Amino acid sequence: MHMLTITLPLLALLVTPSAVPTAPDPDVARWERHAAQVTIVRDDWGIPHIYARSDADVVFGLMYAQAEDDFNRVETNFINSMGRLSEAEGQAEIYRDLRMKLFVNPDSMKAKYRTSPAWLRTLMDSWADGLNFYLHKHPRVKPRVITRFEPWMALTFSEGSIGGDIERVSTRDLEAFYGGRAVGRTERVQSSAFTEPGGSNGFAIAPSNTQHHKALLWINPHTSFFFRAEAQMVSQQGLNAYGAITWGQFFVYQGFNDRAGWMHTSSNADNSDEYLETVTKKGDGYVYRYGGKDRPLTATKVVVPYRTGSGMASKEFTVYRTHHGPIVRAQDGRWVSFRIMQEPVKALIQSYTRTRARNYREFRKSMDLHTNSSNNTIFADADGDIAYFHANFVPKRDPRFDWTKPVDGSDPATEWKGVHSVEESPHLRNPASGWLYNTNNWPFSAAGANSPKQADYPPYMESGTENERGIHAMRVLSGKKDFTPASLMAAAFDSYMPAFDIMLPPLLSAFDQLTAGDPLRARLAEQVGLLRAWDRRWSITSVPTSLAVYWGEELQRTVSGRGVGNVNGDEDLMKRSTPDQRLRALAAASDRLASEFGQWKTPWGDINRFQRLTGDIVQPFNDAAPSIPVGFTAARWGSLASFGARPYPNTKKWYGTSGNSFVAVVEFGDSVRAKAVSAGGESGDPKSPHFSDQAVRYTTGELRDVYFYRSQLRNHTDREYHPGQ
Repeated sequence: MHMLTITLPLLALLVTPSAVPTAPDPDVARWERHAAQVTIVRDDWGIPHIYARSDADVVFGLMYAQAEDDFNRVETNFINSMGRLSEAEGQAEIYRDLRMKLFVNPDSMKAKYRTSPAWLRTLMDSWADGLNFYLHKHPRVKPRVITRFEPWMALTFSEGSIGGDIERVSTRDLEAFYGGRAVGRTERVQSSAFTEPGGSNGFAIAPSNTQHHKALLWINPHTSFFFRAEAQMVSQQGLNAYGAITWGQFFVYQGFNDRAGWMHTSSNADNSDEYLETVTKKGDGYVYRYGGKDRPLTATKVVVPYRTGSGMASKEFTVYRTHHGPIVRAQDGRWVSFRIMQEPVKALIQSYTRTRARNYREFRKSMDLHTNSSNNTIFADADGDIAYFHANFVPKRDPRFDWTKPVDGSDPATEWKGVHSVEESPHLRNPASGWLYNTNNWPFSAAGANSPKQADYPPYMESGTENERGIHAMRVLSGKKDFTPASLMAAAFDSYMPAFDIMLPPLLSAFDQLTAGDPLRARLAEQVGLLRAWDRRWSITSVPTSLAVYWGEELQRTVSGRGVGNVNGDEDLMKRSTPDQRLRALAAASDRLASEFGQWKTPWGDINRFQRLTGDIVQPFNDAAPSIPVGFTAARWGSLASFGARPYPNTKKWYGTSGNSFVAVVEFGDSVRAKAVSAGGESGDPKSPHFSDQAVRYTTGELRDVYFYRSQLRNHTDREYHPGQ
C-alpha cells in the first residue's frame, strides 16, 4: 500500500481560502446580465438616453445613470419617503420621520409589492437592481442610510410631486400631540413676510392657433432647484419617454413621448380631510364615537431611530388611529384624524403607464386610476388634442359641511362617498379658444371665455382663486393664432409683472395726496417718478424692478398681509395698508437698497443671482463667489418665468433656490421637436462639466435642442457605454 505524502507548503496551498472556488453571487450575475442589455448614451449636456430591449432593462439603466449623476439626492428622497431622515441627520428630523411612518409602513409596503401585477414587480425589481449594481461598482460611495435597496421601497415614493399629501400634516402639531409639549393645543407658525408661491405653469396650444398647425405644449414646473433630472427612456417594447424625472423614481414625471406630452401643476382641490374625533379613555386604551356607538382607537408602537454624536438612539411613540386615519393633532380638546388617498400601487401604475400613452384616449384611461392626487394636468398630442384635467383625486362629500375645516368624525354623513370622475371635475378638451393653461390658479379661467363654470361644481372642488400668473397667461395666450415654439417660449418668458397693476396705483395715489411741504414728497419724488413711468417689466438692468420688489416686500412685512401672488391677497394687502404705510415702506426700501448696495438706484441683475457652488442639497451662497444675474422675478409678482430668491444671513445679494427648474417646449406632429433647459446642469458633482453648463442658458431662457431621436445624437454624443463600464 502506498501512502501519498504531501509536503506542508503544498498542504497549506490546498487549504488556503483563496484556493477554494466560491460560488458566483447570483445578484451580481443578474445585475451583469441586465447591464449587458442596456446602452446609456450621454449627450453633450450629460443627459442620459437609456436604450434597451425591455422596459425592465431601461429602468435598470435609468437608475444606474441617476446614481452616477447624484446618488445623494436619489438616496435622500427615499430616506425621507420611508421616514428615516433622522437616521442620517439626527433628532431634529424625528417628527418629520414620525409623520411619514404614520402612513408608510414597511410591512404593508412589502405586502403590496407581493400582490402587485407581475409586470410592475419586474420594474420594481429592476429599480432596486440598478441602484444596487451602482453601489456594487462604486464601493467608495458610502450611503448615509440605505446600503441595500429593496424593490418594495419604490412604492414609498410613487408620485413625483415635490410636496406630497402627507406633508400637509404639521410636524409642529405632531410634536405638540405626541411629544408631550402643549398637548391639546394647536400651534401654528405665522410669518410676517410673504412666501414665494410654489407650483408650475403649463400651456397647451391647439393646431388651430399655431403657424405649423401642430399642437404645442409648454412644460414649466416651479420646484426647488435640482429636484429633478432630465433623461430619456427607450425600449423595444414601445417605451420612448423624455423629460423631468424626480431623483430616485423610474418614470418621467413631466415630459413627452413621440406622440403626446403632459405637464402637472399643483392643484388647490381639496383632496384630504381632517376629522374631529370624540375620544374617551376606556380601560387601558381609548375609544372614539361614531354613529352613536364607541369604537376602539387603534394604538400601535412606532420607533424612530436617530443619529447622535456617539452613535444611534431611538424614540418610541404610541400612535393612534380611527378608521379615518392617524391622529395628527388636537383642537379645542378633541383629537384630529387626517385622511388622504393611500393607493401606492395604483399611483405607481398611473405614474408609469401615462408615459406610454400616445393619444388622448390612452392618457384619459390612465386618469381613471385617480391617484395623481395633488395635481392638475395639461395635455397635448400629435392628433391635435389638447386637454385640461383637474385634480385627479377629489372625494365626493356631503355639500352641507364646510370641508375647509375639520368635520365631525362621529357623524357618518361626513364619510367620503367615492371619487369624482373626470367628467364630474373641471375638464377641458379642445376648447374653442384654441389654448388652455394652468398656473396653480383655479380652473375657471383655464381657456378664457371657454373655461369651466365655478357654479357647476361643489366648493371643495377648488379652494384657490385667480392668481397673478393666471392673469399674465391669459394676456399672452389670448388673440394669437400663429404660435410657434419660439413665440410660445417668448410668451412664457414675457417680462410683465401684473401684481404691480394692483399694488402701484394706491402707492402713487398716496404720494399725490401729500402736501407740498411734507418731507416724504421731497424724499420720494425721484423714486415715485421712476415707478410712475415704469412699464412694469423685469430686466437685469431695471432699477424700478429692484425698487418695486423691495417696496412690495417691505409693505408685506409692515402690514402682515397675505399677498402671495393671488389677486384677492394683493387687493386685500392694499386695502389694509394706509397711505402713510405705503409711502414709509417705499422710504424703508430705498434705505435698505442704499445700505446694502451703495445706492437705491441698483439694477435688478446686481441683486437677483443664480449661484451653484456645491452639490449639497441645501445650497450655500457667497457674495464673493461667482454668480449670474437673473432678470425674471418671483412668481409672487406675476412673472410667468419664476425665480424664487432671497438674501441669506451672510449675503446682500439674493440667490434663487426655486422656480423654473426643468423648462421645455414641445411641438407634436409626424415627428416630435423639443427644446429644454434645466437649472444648473445634469450632474450634482461640482467636478463634472455638466454641473453648471446650462446655467447661463437657464438665466436667459435660451432653451437647447432636445435630442429625442437616436439619429440626432450622432454628432452630440459625449459617451456611450453599458452600466458598470
